[in-house]
Amino acid sequence: MKIVYFTHSLRSCWNHGNAHFLRGVLRELIAQGHHTIAYEPENGWSPSNLVADHGAEALNAWRFAYPELVVHRYSAGFDAAAACEDADLVIVHEWNESELIATLGRARGAGAGHLLLFHDTHHRAVSEPASMRGYDLRDYDGVLAFGESLAEVYRRDGWGRRVFVWHEAADTRRFKPPAEETEREGLVWIGNWGDGERTAELEAFLLRPAQQAGLPLDIHGVRYPAEATALLERYGARYRGWLANAKAPEVFSRHLATVHVPRRFYVEQLPGIPTIRVFEALACGIPLVTSPWRDGENLFRPGRDFLTADNPESMLELLALLRSDPACREELSRNGLETIRSRHTCAHRAEELLRIVAALRGAAAPASPVESQREATL
Repeated sequence: MKIVYFTHSLRSCWNHGNAHFLRGVLRELIAQGHHTIAYEPENGWSPSNLVADHGAEALNAWRFAYPELVVHRYSAGFDAAAACEDADLVIVHEWNESELIATLGRARGAGAGHLLLFHDTHHRAVSEPASMRGYDLRDYDGVLAFGESLAEVYRRDGWGRRVFVWHEAADTRRFKPPAEETEREGLVWIGNWGDGERTAELEAFLLRPAQQAGLPLDIHGVRYPAEATALLERYGARYRGWLANAKAPEVFSRHLATVHVPRRFYVEQLPGIPTIRVFEALACGIPLVTSPWRDGENLFRPGRDFLTADNPESMLELLALLRSDPACREELSRNGLETIRSRHTCAHRAEELLRIVAALRGAAAPASPVESQREATL
């Protein structure tokens, strides 16, 4: 099967976590014998910011890690429909321009023979609903939503059984425990500062308890303004800047534990959706503690795969436990890794995607327009 994927970027993971999953799942599809091609805009914001911050050589990190992936960059005048003429499946990520999304939909509505899916891996369906409804999806065959709560948003918009939950997962070809254990020390947090929507949570559940527990804290990520780095300095945290995602397993292997502090949208409006960092950390066998987060889809085994702190005081207690109890760390590492390998690898997601394609192809009739979506875009 030939699969064409339109992404914002595969080359850059600068503030673009979806690139982690796409690299892994496309590689798994290739390993299963499928032909995959990714298309991304020539001057997307993620690679442009990466180059501005770290130089053009920073784009080499992904190529060394994923040499088998084929990526074409396009600019003005690109014929997206023609690029899909011999494809069996076309997937379009939500970080694409509305005109490209509409162009591909029109081609499908005019009789293009491939299946066409929209892939949503963000909170904009609830944080920016007006902009998302501006996308013309009327002739798309279905939606891939990266969590049940997001899928429900699309069901309410009329997609019914043509929305499929397709979680992110760990690329276990790259994210795995170290071959040989070395000395570990302190905590690590890998995440972007964002728009300040979790500043209070990061201070309460990461910075302050790490300092109080006497655990050195390394922080990697981008979009840290001066006030953010000043806050880190006040708590003694060491800001390390951007980290190429392919190097994250090496960083995890040097630390005792890591912490997950979800953005508010994934706690309040889209509950139960873990970020890619949860999958990757557990795949690397590093003990994980989360701030309050409800696993509404039973993806993991809370209390066994990771620990959850209900409040800042509980976070301090749990970090102190992990600092002093090697047996607890070993058990969490073993359990989390077991769950990832049994349920949440990119190989699992590749198989799920193929089952979704088979289900759509086996439908009694070709994909019909989604009427509520048509009305919203006329």
